[in-house]
Amino acid sequence: MFDLDFSAAHPLTAYGWDDGFAQSFTPFAGQGLVPGRIVRVDRGRVDAVVAAGDGIRTVLADTALVATRDPMRVPCTGDWAVLDLENGRSGDHVDGVVRALLPRRTAFVRSASSKRSEGQVLATNIDHIVICVSLADQLDLGRIERFLALAMSGAGDAGPLHDSALATEGGAQPVVVLTKADLAGDPAGLAHLIEDAEAAAPGVQVLAVSSETGDGTDVLAAVLAGGTSVLLGQSGAGKSTLANVLLGERLQRVQAIRDRDGKGRHTTTTRDLRALPGGGVLIDTPGLRGVGMWDAESGLARTFSDVEALAEECRFHDCAHRSEPGCAVQEAVECGELPARRLDSYRKLQRENQRIVAKTDARLRAEIRRDWKQKQALGRHLMERKRGPQSGEMRGGEGRPGPPSPPRTPCPISASPACRARRTLGA
Repeated sequence: MFDLDFSAAHPLTAYGWDDGFAQSFTPFAGQGLVPGRIVRVDRGRVDAVVAAGDGIRTVLADTALVATRDPMRVPCTGDWAVLDLENGRSGDHVDGVVRALLPRRTAFVRSASSKRSEGQVLATNIDHIVICVSLADQLDLGRIERFLALAMSGAGDAGPLHDSALATEGGAQPVVVLTKADLAGDPAGLAHLIEDAEAAAPGVQVLAVSSETGDGTDVLAAVLAGGTSVLLGQSGAGKSTLANVLLGERLQRVQAIRDRDGKGRHTTTTRDLRALPGGGVLIDTPGLRGVGMWDAESGLARTFSDVEALAEECRFHDCAHRSEPGCAVQEAVECGELPARRLDSYRKLQRENQRIVAKTDARLRAEIRRDWKQKQALGRHLMERKRGPQSGEMRGGEGRPGPPSPPRTPCPISASPACRARRTLGA
């Protein structure tokens, strides 16, 4: 039987087990079930670490009992699972079965790459989200802002979340890591790149590291110690190389970027959770080619807190920050306080997030449709006022119709026999 008494010496403490998860497991105590943390998911089965005396062991469990069509509730790397290792064997190589998943505290979710309106959970129960951006290429500030918006949103309803407030305010903390800093050139140029990243990530720690020289890796290791961290970024960002440095051994396979376009190759194919030598665990993920918004309204507000603060000073509460009088946001752009690029990025991510949410929210779809109709009606009204009264229409104040329109003269070319023949053939 599993011991529910939590202490720092518990075998699973190194993998994130604490009193909160012990309390969540209480309803399953005394049934011959044990908790385990999922370290890998592969085709309907998971590898999980469980307590074994004073140590741990890794078991293979089937997920058939918790299988669901909801992609937000499928087992994911980082989940704490309730395992039946006594009555759940379904084969020679399977040690048990997953009976349930404990409530998630945090999760990183993106919009699935399919055309369906679905979210994809990449990692759960995480304390640090490490956004890896390579300096081997031009620094993409828009990508940083996109990742931050998702990281700070806490994923909203990411399956069995324990507390949404915990996920958004006291949950995973993002860290922007500029990898391959040795390729940035002189120290002054690197300092400017760090400043640009800090401007795109207000209030977020930005670190420059080099897995080749080791610069900055000790600082990053100290930041990640004692919690669960996940490495995120596109292919070629140096995540696997950085993971090997942090883990202290070559566990992840790495490849060089393509010479013809400088893009990375998909080297890591699964999301694996491993223990860090200085404490805590690390989840390495495959490269992300696309990172779509998913219920990131709160994350966008926090990522673009400077834009949101300026918007509070606009004359109109529903200001679109384009040509409205008294727009504080546009004034900040004109005077150089707010970069135009950042405002464009804010608008783009807002539109994308609204479009994704509207696919699953009928009320929001109706509001968007009503708003568009009002804008179209206003546009027609303004156009009519600009044109003024037309021939044949009632003139304001006179109470009688205007002069008739002059007769239309037929086009001599269109009236030619050849033109009429072409129209007849086309019909």
